[in-house]
Amino acid sequence: MPDRAYLYPIDPELIPGARNAINVCLRLKSQERITITTDTATREIAAALQTEVERVGSDYSLFVLEHHARRPLKFMPEIILDDLARSQVSIFAAQTQPGELTARTQMTSVVNNHKIRHGHMVNINRQIMLEGMRADFVKVDDLSERLVERARKAERIICKTPHGTEFEAELSPKLRWLKTSGIITKDKWGNLPGGEIFTAPLNTNGVFVVDGVVGDYLCERFGDLESSPLTIEVENNRIRSLKSENKDLRDEFRAYTSTDENSNRVGEFAIGTNTACTHVIGHILQDEKIPGVHIAFGHPYAEHTGANWVSKTHIDCVGRDFDIWFDGEQVMKRGEFLV
Repeated sequence: MPDRAYLYPIDPELIPGARNAINVCLRLKSQERITITTDTATREIAAALQTEVERVGSDYSLFVLEHHARRPLKFMPEIILDDLARSQVSIFAAQTQPGELTARTQMTSVVNNHKIRHGHMVNINRQIMLEGMRADFVKVDDLSERLVERARKAERIICKTPHGTEFEAELSPKLRWLKTSGIITKDKWGNLPGGEIFTAPLNTNGVFVVDGVVGDYLCERFGDLESSPLTIEVENNRIRSLKSENKDLRDEFRAYTSTDENSNRVGEFAIGTNTACTHVIGHILQDEKIPGVHIAFGHPYAEHTGANWVSKTHIDCVGRDFDIWFDGEQVMKRGEFLV
C-alpha cells in the first residue's frame, strides 16, 4: 500500500520550490495522476510536494522506499513500478546509496516506456529547495533553448578555465543535443532543479580540472573540490590519467570509472543554464546546473542521444569559471553567458 509523507506541519520555506516543481516544471493537472517516491531522509521535502499535489487536486500515490525494500536497493520495488505505470506524472525525491543506480534505471525505464513526465530529485535537500528550485524556470528554458539551437549547429566546442582546464569536444549531428531546463515533457525526464543542455560527444580530448564536484555517492563524501581538485587527462574520449592531492578521491574515482569497459569513456558533454545557481554548494544535483561546463564518464543516455554504446555507471564532473567557444565564437566568459 502507498504511504503518507507528513504527520507534522509543513515547512513554509519549502513551499515555493515545491510549487515550482509541481506547477511549473511538471505542469500537473487535476485530472492527471502522479506517483511520488521518497525515503525517510527526504520526507519533509516530499511532504511539501505532496501538499502541492493535493492543492492541485490530482490523484496520487506516495511511497517511502524503506517501507518496501531494504537499502541499498538491489531493485526498485514492483509495487512502485506498477503504480508508476498507471501515472502520467512522477517525481523521485530521495537520497542515493552506493549500488542503487540499477534500481533507479528500472524506474526511468518505466518512465521512458510510458512517456511519463518525471522529475528526478536525487539527493535533494533544503538548501537546493531554497536556491536552485526557486529559479524562474521559464527564463531558464528560454536561455537553454537559445543555447541548444546554437549547440546543434556546432562541430567543435572548446572550454577553458583559469584553473587549468583546456578541453575540446568534437560533435556529430547524429548525436542529439537535449535540453533539460526544468520544464519537463513526456519526451525526456529531467533532474530538478533543471537547467542544462547536453549531448554525447563524438570525441573529446584535453585536460578537465574538476574543482567543483564529482557525482553519484562520491559527491557526499568529497564535497566541494576547490581546495583539492581532481585533474583528468582525456585522450580520444577515454581517461588517460588522474591526478589529485586527495589520494582517496583519485583512487575512488579510478575504481568507479573502472567498473565496466565504458565507465572511463566520456558519455556526456553538458552546459549548465540555471542562472539561479551562482556558487558551488558541494552537491551535484544543483552544482551541475551552474552556468559552465560539466562532463560525465559512463552511460551516454543512449536512448536519448543516439549513442551506440552503454555503461552501468555515470559520474558527473563539474568545474568553475568557464570560457566557452562554439566553433570559435565565444558564448561564455568567466561563467557569464554572452548569448
